[in-house]
Amino acid sequence: MTNTESKTAPRRTRQRAAVSTVMATLDEFRTAQEVHAKLRDAGDPIGLATVYRTLAQMAEAGEVDCIRTPDGQSAYRRCSSGHHHHLICRYCGRAVEITPTSFETWANQVAAENGFTQIDHELELYGRCANCALAR
Repeated sequence: MTNTESKTAPRRTRQRAAVSTVMATLDEFRTAQEVHAKLRDAGDPIGLATVYRTLAQMAEAGEVDCIRTPDGQSAYRRCSSGHHHHLICRYCGRAVEITPTSFETWANQVAAENGFTQIDHELELYGRCANCALAR
């Protein structure tokens, strides 16, 4: 897509509104299956394929962040709009937005040293949050 093209806004459907409402209540990254289970538990008959498609569209539109979990699944969370990374508890799923300036400086330096421009990157750090460390 060129800079002059614009993305078409996704249709506002009942299903999209339902997924968006659930995502607004979550502080952790959750898979499509987990979001689907929350919707089903609330009595919403939305299909799993629709949840997958809707979350992918929301990620493309920048409404949610999408990460790959250590086991390779996509997980989603509503985040701030600025550039950031995540520190994620591998036990409870708690996620904290972080902005490690030294990492950004290092990434730009390495790119420049190797003749790269317009770099993009993703950084997720996984560990055990303080609450889970106390519980184990």
